[in-house]
Amino acid sequence: MYPLKRNRRLRSKKSLRNLVRETTIHPHDFIVPLFLVEGKNIKDEIPSMPNYYRFSLDNISKEVKQLWSLGVQAVLLFAKVPESLKDNYGTEALNNAGLMQRGIKEIKDCVPEITIMTDVALDPYSNFGHDGVVENNEIINDKTNEILSRMALSHAEAGADVVAPSDMMDGRVLSIRNTLEKNGFHHTGIMSYAVKYASNFYGPFRDALETKPGFGDKETYQMDFANKFDSVSEAKADIEEGADIIMVKPGISYLDILRDLKNSLNSPIAIYQVSGEYSMLKAAAQKGWLDHDKVMLEQLISMKRAGATMIASYFAKDAIKLLS
Repeated sequence: MYPLKRNRRLRSKKSLRNLVRETTIHPHDFIVPLFLVEGKNIKDEIPSMPNYYRFSLDNISKEVKQLWSLGVQAVLLFAKVPESLKDNYGTEALNNAGLMQRGIKEIKDCVPEITIMTDVALDPYSNFGHDGVVENNEIINDKTNEILSRMALSHAEAGADVVAPSDMMDGRVLSIRNTLEKNGFHHTGIMSYAVKYASNFYGPFRDALETKPGFGDKETYQMDFANKFDSVSEAKADIEEGADIIMVKPGISYLDILRDLKNSLNSPIAIYQVSGEYSMLKAAAQKGWLDHDKVMLEQLISMKRAGATMIASYFAKDAIKLLS
């Protein structure tokens, strides 16, 4: 007797598979990370991130205009700070005429409709390469929060739509939210890196911004990747403190965490497909070991399927062009 239910019926042709597909990717789903550098006419390829670049401000406007034309709705900004401007208190991060602040204004002027998100952390500005103030080789939580709050305020004053604290200090979302509210920035959003693991996938990013820790590691503040259950409590705490979006970082190795959050929370969830994930696929594709485009799309679909509302990805432009 033939089975009445044949699952392969709905897989028999591409048009039919498209009709019943549960998970799709749209240009609106992406947040595009962008690296800013001082200078003019700079489009500098990052050696450990093939086909990805650092941009001077005159070129960042061209890049953002192209992204907007492709349908990208949001960019996430990072600043590469000269070594001469780094210190233990991230003083340059509070400079209203600093690279990040000028970058925000440049993008706001050229594509005012795009959502500008900004990295809020001390590591690009720290001479120790850590995300907070260092005293006796310890990262000091509350002093760091005071600086992060002022940093977020300076980004909001420059025109940022969403500030994104990536530091993993306890209580920093509440501190930032209070500072924004007291200064009238009621509509500035917070995308908290609520669930950021002490991962080994961050290497190329640290090359891009020259932010490798000067001593030790970041395991006293980033989460232990062997642990799972504290992810929900971390995310809930940040939401209660005023976060509008929470983020899971990295991506592929943490889809179980993403699904747990999706099942537990009623909040938009971002996932960050980080530099190591990007560079591994680029390297394997260059060797001919993997099909770049197919694996890229499979990874992105897996993140959406697991529950991501939005994806921060260095593959965004490649994916959008392929999808279109």
